[in-house]
Amino acid sequence: MSDATIGSLADGHPGLLNGLDEILDPAHTALVVVDMQNDFCAENGYIHNAQGVDMSANKPLAARIGKLVEAARDVGAMVVWIRAIYDHEILPAPMLTKMLAKGKGAVCCASGSWGADFYEIGPIDGEQVVEKRCYSAFHNTQMDDILRRRGIKSLVMTGVATNVCVESTLREAFFHGYYIAMPPDCVGSANAYLHEASIKSVEQIFGYIPESDEVMGIWAGKAGAAAAAE
Repeated sequence: MSDATIGSLADGHPGLLNGLDEILDPAHTALVVVDMQNDFCAENGYIHNAQGVDMSANKPLAARIGKLVEAARDVGAMVVWIRAIYDHEILPAPMLTKMLAKGKGAVCCASGSWGADFYEIGPIDGEQVVEKRCYSAFHNTQMDDILRRRGIKSLVMTGVATNVCVESTLREAFFHGYYIAMPPDCVGSANAYLHEASIKSVEQIFGYIPESDEVMGIWAGKAGAAAAAE
């Protein structure tokens, strides 16, 4: 369906947004950074030690996300940081069973641990941090309330892992009525096949997959237009 067709339908549906320029307006967009934590991203973290995964891609990934975070801050877009806390006693039993089988009994992102700390990038004063106890940042958290209080309509999803916590969060966000954009250069996974499959799922069903440069270009254009109007 073309943007013109969507635009013609928008009059009958007040929640319908027309094209990425409108969807990603920083006035109603939040940048969500999922699980950029040592246990998921750093050498000698949980994923590295338990699964022997090559972590070399995570530092440049963090740099790209960090650039997007700075752009969001510059235009006044909301930034939300998602932190996993996976102490065994608080996890759902099916999730814990799978993690124990893969993780050799180790605790991932234990409360107060180095593994739970943010990796390379992190929040500044005033930015929202949402702690989660399973793969989705919406499940049994205040995420939806936090976003709605700020008038957020659209989410730009970043972080790890593309096919697990990022996808779990964006699917639930979609079900809650949020527009979704997921820059492929700002998400990562140890499983390349599932990473690509998640990107395809988002593109075909759940949202949009602009590169981060396109997102930043839209934000810069909105900021420039606002400045010119003053």
